[in-house]
Amino acid sequence: MRKLTANIDPAEIGRITLDEALALLPTPDGKRSAAVFEHGTLQVKLYAPRGSDPQSPHTRDELYVVARGEGWFVIGELAGERSGELSEERSGELSEERRHRFGANDVLFAKAGTRHRFENFSDDLAVWVMFYGPEGGERDE
Repeated sequence: MRKLTANIDPAEIGRITLDEALALLPTPDGKRSAAVFEHGTLQVKLYAPRGSDPQSPHTRDELYVVARGEGWFVIGELAGERSGELSEERSGELSEERRHRFGANDVLFAKAGTRHRFENFSDDLAVWVMFYGPEGGERDE
């Protein structure tokens, strides 16, 4: 287990506050996300985009917990779907965009390799992001 914030008090090793994580943003190189905790395959970040959300699909499954703010979560086709690069087991899983209204305390999920983004979100948007599992994501059973 590794906490990646300035507060390294042993009594606080398993706790990260929103204010503590927000203090890391933007990063020195201008990024709007910062890793705050790692354990095994789990990586927890705080993401707080401003204006637009330029992210691209990720290689691992991803769970968002909205800490504050509201907007629309748009999720759609798997990366590589248009170019035919998907493996047989993953082809056809998502074929069109879906839009979900979200607010504070909502949970959102993006399967590894799936295109997704936040749109029309409030200026105070901050989401906890949890990347976990193997590269390529967990298998559906």
